[in-house]
Amino acid sequence: MNYNRVGADVTVNGRSYKFPKAPTVVVCIDGSEPGYIERAIEKGLAPNMARMMKDGANLLAHSVIPSFTNPNNMSIITGQPPAVHGIAGNYFYDPATKTEVMMNDAKFLRAPTIMQAFHDAGAKVAVVTAKDKLRTMLGSGLDMASGRAIAFSSEKADKATVKEHGIGDVLNRVGMKLPEVYSSDLSEFVMAAGVSILERERPDVMYLSTTDYVQHKAAPGSELANSFYAMMDKYAGQLDRLGCVLVMTADHGMNDKHLANGEPDVIYLQDLFDQWLGKDKARVILPITDPYVAHHGALGSFATVYLPEGTKAADMIAKLSGVEGIDIALSRADACKRFDLPPDRVGDIVALSTIHKVLGTSRARHDLSGLTEPLRSHGGLTEQTVPMIANRKVTIPEGRSLRNYDVFDIALNHVH
Repeated sequence: MNYNRVGADVTVNGRSYKFPKAPTVVVCIDGSEPGYIERAIEKGLAPNMARMMKDGANLLAHSVIPSFTNPNNMSIITGQPPAVHGIAGNYFYDPATKTEVMMNDAKFLRAPTIMQAFHDAGAKVAVVTAKDKLRTMLGSGLDMASGRAIAFSSEKADKATVKEHGIGDVLNRVGMKLPEVYSSDLSEFVMAAGVSILERERPDVMYLSTTDYVQHKAAPGSELANSFYAMMDKYAGQLDRLGCVLVMTADHGMNDKHLANGEPDVIYLQDLFDQWLGKDKARVILPITDPYVAHHGALGSFATVYLPEGTKAADMIAKLSGVEGIDIALSRADACKRFDLPPDRVGDIVALSTIHKVLGTSRARHDLSGLTEPLRSHGGLTEQTVPMIANRKVTIPEGRSLRNYDVFDIALNHVH
């Protein structure tokens, strides 16, 4: 293990964190593009966040690339980029077994989490996430038998037990029914559970991670978005009043990715490579793919391509770079260096699309029947800027550029 407690500090993955004097809560608001909170404040719907941003801290940070949920949540919870923790997407291709694999199991994680480090140092910790796809990774290494660890998802809150999750009877204690996966209630349950846990268990460190269902459907300032942020504001106020250090950030932003008629604006990469190299000679992987594709159709702004043996990546990069809507196309080595990615989980080419474009495989492979509104999605450089707000003053060294995975460092080391 590469963590240890030194005096009042906990060191994990090469970074040291002060042992908290007050309960410390980090919230990841999935898909929270800058502007969502501001528009809700303008309507008078988010007074608690308005106060936090005025009297505490109102900062911006960059997410990791790809700007997807799993890589960024795992970066936040480990304090390091994907090159360290190994989670480079929601989904990847394993060349050894020649299979495409969902990367939602703790066995894919290559670094201990900050929560595990604090737990092993004697702290009481809690993790609540919206979707169960993240729960096993975020809760990796926690010993539920210790009585000092909680980790469960709102998606399967009815299945939570003291033995497996460190908590039971969650629906009754939170006072909500089991939420639908495709609903804002999934996120509200996370926040309500966080308040309940802070009131009763008083964990030293807690991580709450919501879902971007609303952000995929609604732009900043829309009625649906404002309603969601009014809800988030209510729970932020409750957490604040319970005396915790509270820092909120996001895993990625969100942008419109559709044509004027509402259809998704897609570059189908597999179709292009089939034309250039022959059918199915190349393999296009979309790391946004997860079990919950109804709200994005597996369409995002980041893709990786595995080329057939003997094909020159430079030639394909040149071709791809000439396609309208491609922001950048890079070799594996260049992409891993620029974005701190693990080389063995990235293809020969990495491609990112421009702000309003998404990348697909073949037109025939995407079921877009679940898209009931014009597509909003993420994954590229244009969704990399995220908010970071705190309920207390923050002092940051001059010239430091913040990443969203600095959030625990901010919360534990730089809040006063």
